[in-house]
Amino acid sequence: MTMSNTGGRRKPPTIHDVAREAGVSRGTVSRVLNGGHYVSPAAAEAVDAAIRRTGYVVNRHARSLITGRSDSVGFLLTEPQERFFEDPNFNVLLRGCTQALAAHDIPLLLMIAGTQAERRRIVRYITAGHVDGVLLVSSHSGDPVAEELRAAGVPLVACGKPIGLGSKVSYVAADDRDGARDMVRHLLGLGRRRVGVVTGPLDTPGGVERLAGYKEVLAEAGLGIDERLIVSGDYSRASGEAGAERLLAGAPDMDAVFVASDLMAQGVLAALHRAGRRVPQDVAVGGFDDSQAAVAASPGLTTIRQPWDRISSEMVRVLLAQVGGEDPATVILPTELVKRESA
Repeated sequence: MTMSNTGGRRKPPTIHDVAREAGVSRGTVSRVLNGGHYVSPAAAEAVDAAIRRTGYVVNRHARSLITGRSDSVGFLLTEPQERFFEDPNFNVLLRGCTQALAAHDIPLLLMIAGTQAERRRIVRYITAGHVDGVLLVSSHSGDPVAEELRAAGVPLVACGKPIGLGSKVSYVAADDRDGARDMVRHLLGLGRRRVGVVTGPLDTPGGVERLAGYKEVLAEAGLGIDERLIVSGDYSRASGEAGAERLLAGAPDMDAVFVASDLMAQGVLAALHRAGRRVPQDVAVGGFDDSQAAVAASPGLTTIRQPWDRISSEMVRVLLAQVGGEDPATVILPTELVKRESA
């Protein structure tokens, strides 16, 4: 580093310092910083070593003026702010996406939009070019955010299939329906015949698909669908507790319950305990996610594992490919039944 003429403060190293240290031209350094095209392996290695020695940091603002890109990505959660802190899945997904983008030296901006006003404000911010693309989480049907971003040409990847947009938007999802089928088959395999369900929100893809899987397995087992055994929740612990109370009131002979998220299952367990129902002796309980809520539950929760690491890395991969000009893509990942004490 060089010293300034005032105060002895160090000037940050420049691209010229890197070129001089590496013994190459400024243009070669620039090409390395922008992907390494038309640069020999030896020159690229020399530039990388010079960057480490000088401590050079890319001026993202200056580069964005040239490339037209912000070199950042948005993580947009269309849920109330308190849900982000309550539901452990969001934190796991955020961490995975942050790590996957770090490998490309791209920062992730967390955006939470739980109201219409917040969504309008954030859509304006995104479409003004402040991020290169968006990882969209928890999109409800009727929520215009995905369609507005798609119409504006913003690269977008949703976690779960956005209802109503089909192949127009890239998405990465666990196989919700197949996971639900596995859980209900497991409960039936334990000899249970009055299997209730607490669904997720039925304006979300996970809510719709997990309920569909539940119904399919009951139908194939010849048990039919009893609407008294079906209640809906919103993925919160409180809604699971309220859902279990409705099930117990409407179908007191229920001997098992499939809960569409682990956090809701914690609420179900609390309601069953309060009602004097033993788990799993009286009522077997199965969840969905394999989150920290499943491990912390008492008894330990049998659940469906979503491959969160793969979901986050695939979301980032598909988004960066789209930023690079590729067409929308769909990735469906398998789930896994994890057996614990509750069923």
